[in-house]
Amino acid sequence: MIRKILIANRGEIAIRVMRACYEMGIRSVAVYSEADRTSRHVLYANEAECIGPAPSSESYLCIDKIIEAAKKHKVDAIHPGYGFLSENAEFARRCEEEGIIFIGPNPQTMIDMGDKIQARRHMIAAGVPVVPGTQDQLNSPEEAIGVCKTIGFPVMIKASMGGGGKGMRLVHRAEDVVEAYNACKSEALSGFGDDTVYIEKFVEGPHHIEFQIMGDKYGNVVHLGDRECSVQRRHQKVVEESPSPFVDPELRQQMGAAAVAAAKAVGYVGAGTIEFLVDKYKHFYFLEMNTRLQVEHPITEEVVGLDLVKLQIQVADGQPLPFKQEDIKQRGHAIECRICAEDTDNNFRPAPGTIGLLVEPHGPGIRIDSAVYPGYEIPMYYDPMIGKLIVWATTREYAIERMRRALYEYKVAGLVTNIRYLRRIIDVPQFKEGCYDTSFIEVNQERLRPRPGFKNDSEDIAIIAAYIDYLMNYEENKPDDASANSSALNRWRSFGLQKGVLRV
Repeated sequence: MIRKILIANRGEIAIRVMRACYEMGIRSVAVYSEADRTSRHVLYANEAECIGPAPSSESYLCIDKIIEAAKKHKVDAIHPGYGFLSENAEFARRCEEEGIIFIGPNPQTMIDMGDKIQARRHMIAAGVPVVPGTQDQLNSPEEAIGVCKTIGFPVMIKASMGGGGKGMRLVHRAEDVVEAYNACKSEALSGFGDDTVYIEKFVEGPHHIEFQIMGDKYGNVVHLGDRECSVQRRHQKVVEESPSPFVDPELRQQMGAAAVAAAKAVGYVGAGTIEFLVDKYKHFYFLEMNTRLQVEHPITEEVVGLDLVKLQIQVADGQPLPFKQEDIKQRGHAIECRICAEDTDNNFRPAPGTIGLLVEPHGPGIRIDSAVYPGYEIPMYYDPMIGKLIVWATTREYAIERMRRALYEYKVAGLVTNIRYLRRIIDVPQFKEGCYDTSFIEVNQERLRPRPGFKNDSEDIAIIAAYIDYLMNYEENKPDDASANSSALNRWRSFGLQKGVLRV
């Protein structure tokens, strides 16, 4: 039995896994960089180990250090979370060699599905529809031009080992192929250590729909429904919902069956995601497989009533899935917004800093997966996500209303966030009507820009004014022996009241 798990990650996903461990009576071990000494995941774990300096290449991406920590703390298993080493086949192989259970698929499956060219071949063999394109790597710009002319523009030139929107270029004209080809290869080599690229026909006006799958060691595979992930910026997801408002019951059944077939084709074990592109005529095509837990897994948990992390641990421990496909029912509707420390008015530039005031929304149907607290400093070294706001309601209309209210209540002082931007997304008619695709943000750029003169919402201004009034009164009436450096006003200044400007 698994009795102790090391979580090879940080932040909210580390805490998410630790909570599942706590409920299952399993001890958890945190690893952390020097920049994360005061991170909440370090405080939450039963045991913790520092694995190096702040840069992820010297800590969270260092396989040797994580394996060493796992052996030192005598863990039975390692959970990789998402990002970092979660889809690294070498890491999974090292765990296997050291007799440590890797909570995820086996190394060969990760290799097969991590290489997008190889994944396309597997899907074609399994009868899963794929986007028209090449099945082999491109060897020259001239070859790329020939392929483009054969399948027709527009096309996507993509890195075979890419992900997260990196190593991709959309090309509309033959004269742009060479530049896009060279840029993709360079970005692929820099980001993934492999400059292999291939070409796919670009599906115009597509929906990005993914299916959560779960497989055990006995050949059982089920899907846990769909997620709509079409609100994207530069191929990075911003808002997700489940179920998709675009997918009808017949299409959902077809895509679910294809997702299960895709997972079975590679003997998949654990939690994974099959991603599809769906055109406006509801033709669907395999896009890629993520061989890990997804950032947006909570909305699936909310609509099917299952704990995916617990299932991951149980499957890794050799237990069979405790249900069959016919037992899975989607109920109600869930939406997730990614709350990030970024300046949406300045090309979404990351905005690390110290959180001063933090007011999180509460009430029926609201869930927050986060790892921050007042006084916590968002490091500059990692993803700027503060947390994930998830709502559930009986209908999509009610879920949107609940998300609007939750975003209204969410206050983070001391740094810039994307909360107002998310509010504007929720209020766009196209989103409310559920008739959007991956062009949503590009098409609605004007609607998503802040109105001039309305930088702060009225309730924020009222909160700020009331608090400043309180602080000024405190300054005037404080005891004579009170330290000037420890006064409430000076503490508030340190949280963001600098040069007469408070950023909320």
